[in-house]
Order: sequence, then structure tokens, then C-alpha cells
Amino acid sequence: MRRKTSLVLLALAVFFAALSPLLRWYAFPRLAKIPANQYQDMVLEAKDATLLDYGSMTAKKVSKITIVQTLKGNVEASEKIEKTAGKDVVVWDGLSYVVGPDGKMVSKIPERYIFDAHTQDPVHATGEMVDGDPVKRAGIEFKWPFLTEKRDYVYFDAQARTSAPIHYMGTRTFRGLDVYYFEQTIPWTKVPFPKTMPVQGITPASLAKTGTTRWYTTVRRFWVEPVTGAPVYGEELHKEELRGGTLLGGRDKVTVFAGDVKMREDYIRHTVDLVESNRTLVLLMTSYLPWGFLVLGVLLLALSLWLEARDRRPAPTRVDEPEPVTA
Repeated sequence: MRRKTSLVLLALAVFFAALSPLLRWYAFPRLAKIPANQYQDMVLEAKDATLLDYGSMTAKKVSKITIVQTLKGNVEASEKIEKTAGKDVVVWDGLSYVVGPDGKMVSKIPERYIFDAHTQDPVHATGEMVDGDPVKRAGIEFKWPFLTEKRDYVYFDAQARTSAPIHYMGTRTFRGLDVYYFEQTIPWTKVPFPKTMPVQGITPASLAKTGTTRWYTTVRRFWVEPVTGAPVYGEELHKEELRGGTLLGGRDKVTVFAGDVKMREDYIRHTVDLVESNRTLVLLMTSYLPWGFLVLGVLLLALSLWLEARDRRPAPTRVDEPEPVTA
């Protein structure tokens, strides 16, 4: 009976020991994915900002500028691309909508971001664009990969339509979470005008005729939870200018927008709660269960060997007492 039990324990030990690396290196890359139908929105604010008044073409201080960012998963487009990509693909149709203190639209820039559902690496396919302009991204955007490392990454800048390093600057604590802090500086760069302008009748083509150009710089900061790769907080020190041309009436430049853009408090709380729950799921597949199965396999193996050793121990020899001698 002990021998049968030890064999069963040995089989279970082998099973759990084999399951440990399979869960981490086989199941995790296939199960940990961004859902193709995910929808998320975020509201950011720049208080005491500077904004261009197109009526007088002068920069004025305003109480607040609001930026609403939405990302909507396009399931139909992702399924179409997956047929040729040979992997799980997510297509996000995004929109960055900027509103002034009076509630009127300042700018809106649509975007289509196509990426690998697990690694977040960009996938190049028809439809990849920013504000209607075809682009070919290099590096990440919006989200870091699962199990983010302490290193620099390449991050895509939608305004400049180019990619540049975003630097790992150290580990910090944010709302009780250990996070990695990343920072990227985009120097003054000439960028296209938005296709949709806040003043009716003004178009990028009409602005080009004046010889006026648009320039932009930003310091981009992210606090990233490394297990999920999700930013729990972000902000930008953002500046835009118009330079040269007849539109400025002889001036060299005028500020279009300048402000410190930060996530709104209610969205910070929502993001932190969401990341905390998803973090547990990722840790189950990458740490808790693999190590637990490995330890369980070792314990079962030890118990199996102990039972086998007991079964093979020789039985004690019985010594019969001599018969008494009678006269």
C-alpha cells in the first residue's frame, strides 16, 4: 500500500514541477493580453494655462484647459489584421479632445494605434495613423509591456510623428504602489497643424500660405506599475508656438498653448484601483502559482521518497525464546 502511495505522490510531484515553468513561460504569454474590445477614457487638466485667442491672435491666461483622451478597441479591425499577422492584435481608435474654459473645442486629434496584445509592440498595418496621416510607429505608446524592466524604452510621440527614448529614472512609491518613473523630453520640433482647427474657415492649407509654422516641446512623465505595465499617473509640461509668417503681424512667435497637464484626481483613483486588481492576476501567473507549484512538487517528492524508504526498510528479526528443559 505504501509503495502505491509513493508512486502516486511521485507522479503528482512531476506534474506540479512541470506545470510551474509551463504556467510562467507558456501560459502567461498566451493568457496575459489586452482585450480587443477594451474601452477606456481619461481626463487631464492644465490649470492656470496659457491659450491663444485666435480672434486677436494673442496669448491669454485661462483658468483651466481640459483634455479628454479616449481609447476604443476596434474588434472588427483587429480580427482582420490577425489573419495575416499571425498573432493576437489590438486596434485602438483614440481621440484627444481639448476643450477651453468656455467649453469650446480647441483641437481634436484622432489616432489609430495597432499593437501586439501581449508585448505591446507596434504592428504595422493599413490604417495606422495620427490625425489622418499614415505613420509607422516604433516603440510603445500609452502602455508599457507586462513585467516592465528598469531600463529605457522607445516611446512614440503623436505630435511629432516620431519616436524617441523615454528614460527610466528610478523606483518610487505612488498611492501605496511601487512604480517605475519614466521621463521623456521632446525638444522644440516643427509639427503639423491639426486637421480640425478651432476657428471655422482656417485650415492647415490656408495657414501654410501665410508662412506661419507650428512648433512644440514637452517634458513627458509617467509613473508605471511594473507588473501590469500600466501608467497609474502621468503629466506633461507642454508648450506650443506659432512662428513667423504674415499671420503673426510681424511678431516672431506667439504661444498657442502652455501648461502643466495632469490627470484629474478621480481618474487617478480609478486607475490605481484597476491596476491593483489586475496586478494580482498577473502575479498569479508569473510568481505565486509557478513558485507554489514548484514548492509543492518538491514537498510531494520528498514525501514520496520517505514512504519508499520506509517500505524498503527490512522487518525486524524475531528471536524465539528457548524451550525450558525438564528433567
